[in-house]
Order: sequence, then C-alpha cells, then structure tokens
Amino acid sequence: MMKEYVYSICGMCTVRCPIQVEVVDGRVEYIQGNPHAAGIEGALCPRGAAGTALTYDKERPQGPMIRQGARGEGKWKSVSWDEALDYVAEKLTAIQKEYGRDSVLFSDRGGPFRDFYRAFLRGIGTSNYNNHDAACARNVQNAALSVFGFGRKGVAYDLKNAKHIVLQQRNIFEAINVAEVNNTLNAMAKGCKLSVIDIRANVPATKADNFYMIRPGTDYAFNLAVIHTLIEEELYDKKFVADWMDGFDQLKDFVAGYSPEWAERETGIKAEAIRDFCRQLAEAAPSVLWHPGWMTARYTDSFDMSRTIYLINSLLGSVGAKGGLPLMVKPGDVGAKGLKSFMNLYPKPEGRRADGVGWMEGRKHYDAGPGLVNLAYEAAESESPYPVKAYIVNRHDPLMAFPDKKDVLKMWENIELIVAATFTWSDTAWYADVVLPISPYLERDEIIMTKNGAKPAFQIRKRAVEPVYDTKAIWEIYAGLARRMGLKELAFDKIEDIWNFQLEGTGVTIADFDKKGIVTLASEPLLKPVKEGTFKTPSGKIQVIDAKLEADGLPSLKPYVSPERPPEGSFRITFGRCALHTQGHTVNNALLFERKPENVLWINTAKAAAMGIENDEYVTVTGNGYSAKIKAFVTDFVHPECVFMLHGFGHTLPVESRAIGKGAADNLLMPRGIRKYDKGGGAVAMQEHFITVSKG
Repeated sequence: MMKEYVYSICGMCTVRCPIQVEVVDGRVEYIQGNPHAAGIEGALCPRGAAGTALTYDKERPQGPMIRQGARGEGKWKSVSWDEALDYVAEKLTAIQKEYGRDSVLFSDRGGPFRDFYRAFLRGIGTSNYNNHDAACARNVQNAALSVFGFGRKGVAYDLKNAKHIVLQQRNIFEAINVAEVNNTLNAMAKGCKLSVIDIRANVPATKADNFYMIRPGTDYAFNLAVIHTLIEEELYDKKFVADWMDGFDQLKDFVAGYSPEWAERETGIKAEAIRDFCRQLAEAAPSVLWHPGWMTARYTDSFDMSRTIYLINSLLGSVGAKGGLPLMVKPGDVGAKGLKSFMNLYPKPEGRRADGVGWMEGRKHYDAGPGLVNLAYEAAESESPYPVKAYIVNRHDPLMAFPDKKDVLKMWENIELIVAATFTWSDTAWYADVVLPISPYLERDEIIMTKNGAKPAFQIRKRAVEPVYDTKAIWEIYAGLARRMGLKELAFDKIEDIWNFQLEGTGVTIADFDKKGIVTLASEPLLKPVKEGTFKTPSGKIQVIDAKLEADGLPSLKPYVSPERPPEGSFRITFGRCALHTQGHTVNNALLFERKPENVLWINTAKAAAMGIENDEYVTVTGNGYSAKIKAFVTDFVHPECVFMLHGFGHTLPVESRAIGKGAADNLLMPRGIRKYDKGGGAVAMQEHFITVSKG
C-alpha cells in the first residue's frame, strides 16, 4: 500500500480552507484541515470533508462537449479537447472581428486564483470581466469604498481577539469559514459577547448573548437607531472620531430623528434593548467587530446597512484596532515581495464596460474591477452600449444564482456563444453551447495564491490525484485558448513554469511549499496603525459624505424608507445557507445529499396555525407562475412577515439523479428579480418579493 499526504486548498466553497489530503494507492481516502494553517487546527466543515464524493461522482461532466440540439435540450456531442478549444477560439475570434473586442463577456465566482485567466481576458482585449458578486457581497464592497476609499478586503476581522462580535447578514456558523468559526468560538470561550440581528434564529443566534429577530427589510433602521444612541449618549470614541472621521456633524444631524423609539415601530426591537445593546458595544470598544455582512444582495437599502456598519465600527474606534477591524496586512507591509502578476503582461483594455460601471451616469461610483454582471446582461439584451455576443461562464451558475431563470435567459437571447467551464452540472452548463469540464479541486493544480492577514502568506493548491475523467485544470483550459488566439506569453505547458513565473524575485521556491503547503512571509503578526494615508479618500479620513455617490445622484445618508409589508395572505420570501451545502452545486453530492436531501420552509407558528399547517407536512409555495412542494418547519423563531428556505434546491436536470425534484427553488419565485437592484451598491435585491403558501 502506497500512502502519501498532499497539502492543498479546499474547493467546496469560496472560502478555500487549507487542507491535508490522504492519498492511498492513487485514491483520495481522507481530507482534513491543514494542521499548519492558523485558525484551522486540522478542522474542516462537512462540505470540505465531502470532497471525495465530488471527485468520484459519475454524474459530473466527464469530457468536453458541444451542443447539438436547441439550447437547454440536453443533446451533446462529446469531442476531444483540441476540437473543443479550437471551436471556442475560432468563435471568439470571429465574434470579436465582427462586433469588437468588448463583445466578449466573462463571469466567475471571484477568489484568489483569477490572475491567469484575467490576463487572458486582457490579452484578447475585452474590458468585460465580471464576478458573481452582484448576487453576494457587492453592496459591502462598494460601501467600504464609499467610507474608506478602499474595498472591503482592506480590513480584516480579528475575531479571536474581539470582545463583542455582531453578525448582521452574516451567518458565520453555517456559511462556514473554518478559521473564522474557530476564532469566534475561542473568543466566546474567553468571554466575548455575540449579538445576532436576523429574521430567524439561525445557528449563530442559538449561541448568542443577544438575538434581535428583526422585521425583514428594516436592518438599516436598526443601524440608524444605534448611531443615534451612540452619539446621543456619547458612547462613541471621541478622539478617534476627531482624528479620523470627516462629516461627523452631518451624521449627527441626520440621525437626530432616528431614535430607538422610532426604530422599535419599524423593526419590532424594543427601544430599551437597542439602548442596552449600544452600551454593551461601548463597554467592549474598541475590540468590537460588527461584521459588515457577506451575502447582502437582499434589500434595496442593504448598501446603506453595510455603510452604517462601517460608520458604527468607526464611531467605536474599531477600525484598525485589535479585536476589531484591523487594517489588512499585505506582503509589502512586512518587507516581502508579492507574487508576479500575469495581468501585467498585457495593457488594461481601453474599452468601456458593457455594464456601464465606471463611466455611465449613475454608475460611476461602483467598483469597476468585476463590475455588475446583472447590468451586463441588460446590455446584452439591449445591445447598448454595444453588442455582447460571447459569454464565458467560469465556475459560476447565474441561472440558479439570480432570480427568475426565464427572465435571465431572455436577457441572453442575443448572445451567440455561451461557454461553461465547470466541474459540476448546473442550469447554466446545461444551457451552454460548449461545456469545458474543469477537474475538481482534488485533481487540479492552481496558480499560487496570496493570503493577506496579520501574517501574510503564499498558499498552493497541488493536485492530490490524477484526473478521474477527461477534464483539465483551469490554467490548462485558458493556456490552451491563449495558444490558439496568439497569446504566446500564456501558452504554458507545465504548472511548475507558472509557479516559477509567479515566484520570481520573491525568494520563495516551489520546494518551500512541500513541508506545510503554506509559506508564511512574517515571523510575527503585524497590527498596522491608522495613520496619514491609511484612508484613500479626498480628506484622508473616514468619510461620512462620499462625493462620488453624491455626483451620481445618490445621498450618502439616505433617508429611511419603510419596507413594504406582505399583501394579505402572502409572505416575504427569504433564503440563506446551511453548513451542509454551497448554494446549488453540492445538492447532488452523494454524501451531502444523504444528510440534507431537500430544503424546508420555515414558517411562524402563529401564521401556520391560522392556516392549519402542521410541522413536517408538505405545503405548496407559489409565486411568479412557479409552484413547488416543500416541507413546513413550523417555529416561533422566524419573523411572521416572512418564510425562509435554503437556497439552491429544486433541481430539474436529468443528469442529477439525486437532486432532481427535491425541494423548492427560491430564485424561481422572484419575478424579474434580477432587474431590481440596490442603486447604492449595485447588488440585486433578492428578498423584495412576496409569495403565497397553501396546504397540501
């Protein structure tokens, strides 16, 4: 028996925890967290442990395919990789020749492994790189930019040293980052308080010192009342505010009318509970970590919610503080040289983005890095400002991630070529013209990634086993396309050459990763002080008023608008995550399906009783012309104005024998929902829809 251990990086969700893979006679037998990774402590979440079921799943794409019938019909021709890549390269070249370089759109799930294929996009000259963030954290990113002048990853979350953690639209124990979970639990064991603001009692709420079951859509109101109280009772850090906040007086005047008594009428949270909460925060400051949110594509004011969270952290002096939101440390901060970038091989494309981000009126304030793919779809539909005729979808399933699949497909009708690079079947891959199967993470090498933090590091994903089927690593796919489209600089044949390119000048070698899978660039953690030049704003301070927002016709301090209540007999549809699944792409995983085969509908006890609905009986949810059966979970711990379900169920593809027909698809209940978005942050407002629930 031949046994070896390979250090790699998990790929079962977007967190990418470091792992150690046990391989016996060429087969993966066991996966655990990398014991050398800080905060991981050898642990792994259920999804990470189920990675073997992904690798050895016969129900995933096993080789490249070109569509034969109509889109979505499921008729495919299996082809060689040469034939598939030739086909895609020829189509892309012809489309760009006829419609211009920017006629190619690309979207992915973001993350630290993008540099190589983003260089490919630069090489072919398109400015239309997007990620999935319009369905996730784009509101947070743009909120950070509007307050700090840098993005959300410009600060870290010092959970292990926090004295009070606040979770609002962040479910830290179910949308799992293993290190964050361990650090939070360790902090709580040392006396750190946990407060949770949510429409239901999620897992963090069950462990919280304070749980505020808030009326859906009123988070912004709660936060305004918190700011009001911190200022009124002088609970804020006066020195930090004087030194580092610009516009405090405008903020004070704005929140004058948003008292806890006012907020109680909006949110349902008692005024005295809000005041007591603020006093608890002040007692723990500056070691307070109010998380700005993760999946905040919820309401039309979720951007303002995240923006006020950053302002609250600032009022408490938590920005740059131990146990709060310390400034992110990068290799250069510790005297190390960062990885060499492939993107620098080519100039930044000169074209204007199809989504209008960065140049169109009303959209100049958005982060132009990944833009807003929802607005790119609008451009594809209208062919304005120009035609979008090719779309490469990399590890991304927008037909499940975004509301109203039929409406999204309508927006894609003018696109002539859709290419899905994917490691599982998805609604998007099923509808594509070409499927390029990616080797799952245990079977592929990846470019080296940088992990910023108190002790910056380089991390590596190494192939643990050879590909089970005829699949390729992501770099192999785009190196193959680059070779065919005349981009010789990216036409690599070996991953070692890619790694050596990245490591040039760093003093780090490939062999340095053998011992731990991680190369740490600092011997001790660094806490960067807030100083002149920290904030990339016109004033050099944390700004209450953002000139870019104002120039786009959007107020930095938006007057609160009470959310619509459900029509009689209806509920607001809300959704979220659990520890066992990552959106829709793990539902057909044999191990995870066995433990969570379908989603359930959380419904308030009093509402259920009035409708004669009992726990565990199947009910029908209806909206947008779609109906589905789903089991009722009757509980006191969900707000009566809404129902809740896990996202990613209700699969319809015949190639997914386990997942097909199980549970309900939340995104299909949201009519034309992709067109309703938060103008401040750009993310889709996916929890602004109402459905009906009936017995049977």
